[in-house]
Amino acid sequence: MIGCTESYEKETMTTTVESEWFPEEKYKVQKTWLQSFCTRVLKTGPVPKHVAFIMDGNRRFAKKKSVEKAEGHLMGFHKLSETLQWCLDFDIKEVTVYAFSTENFKRSKEEVDGLMELARQKFVKLLQEKEQIMKHGVCVRVLGELHLLPRDVQEVVAEAMYMSRNNTNAILNVCLAYTSRNEITNAMKEMAQGVEDGCLRPSDISEGLLEKCLYTSQSPDPDLLVRTSGEVRLSDFLLWQSNYSVLSFVEVLWPEFTIWHLYSAILHYQQNYAAVMAVREANRQEQEERQARSDLKCALQEADNSLHHDRQSPTNVQKCVRHYTQEREARVTNFLKRLQQRRDQYICSLLPKESEKATPNAKLTTPS
Repeated sequence: MIGCTESYEKETMTTTVESEWFPEEKYKVQKTWLQSFCTRVLKTGPVPKHVAFIMDGNRRFAKKKSVEKAEGHLMGFHKLSETLQWCLDFDIKEVTVYAFSTENFKRSKEEVDGLMELARQKFVKLLQEKEQIMKHGVCVRVLGELHLLPRDVQEVVAEAMYMSRNNTNAILNVCLAYTSRNEITNAMKEMAQGVEDGCLRPSDISEGLLEKCLYTSQSPDPDLLVRTSGEVRLSDFLLWQSNYSVLSFVEVLWPEFTIWHLYSAILHYQQNYAAVMAVREANRQEQEERQARSDLKCALQEADNSLHHDRQSPTNVQKCVRHYTQEREARVTNFLKRLQQRRDQYICSLLPKESEKATPNAKLTTPS
């Protein structure tokens, strides 16, 4: 839960003629009747609610066009904004993009500095485009090891998240300084700390709880994951979350990605929809069964330690299991609430100093 003064709200209310993040007018002009027809046809079938993109190929595109790497990354951003508009047209409610891996810090200082400057400029522009963001109801979340970013980038990222915190029509997750292995490792550390602090028991640790400790805990798993450039790998992106996603590997470089490639990816998703949904449902049921067996085992162990337990009474066993399950769910709920509060407080601490903190009144969903 997080809050800041009204003066901060007023500072970010700047409008622009045309949005760089959501170029709606430009898209309307470029959209053809054939594209409108294809969109309507595809929307008669199942459309993914959450799409993830590995935006690969900016540097190779720059080399191909004999321009600087920075220009290639800028073209990559323009393609992202165009793709976001396509997703809005499809009523895709959530998009997650791999913007910058922690591994990218190993690149040359010149390129890393250029990428940080691009991030800074575009998030500042997003703040200036508040009217457009609010019009579309887009909530912006930034996921990753934010402490690795330059301080001014951290601040503008926190401002963008705060500005859009109450929007619910669509969600844009930007993975910055992110790798999936770090995300999973941090989730394990959070649970271990919860056990050490006495908030959790070792028996409370489960696959379901780990998922709720991930950076993406407030989001459903991606239905469709698209990677450009022809590479057929995930590069440490959403490894846990994409376990039951439809994967689409596209041959073109990211700046060359077109709406026709998106059409193809969605069609690929529709062709595999029934099989993937069946596997997801089977996994969900298996998780529930594992949790039920764990609760039964723990409840019986607790009952064995009680002097007033009758192991021969099925009714009493059921009562013990219900009681244990309720206690476990209460522990987990309290643990996750504290975790979320700590993460929200961290984001609030990144806001510019001139924006004073007030009584918390909104939820943010980014890790510390």
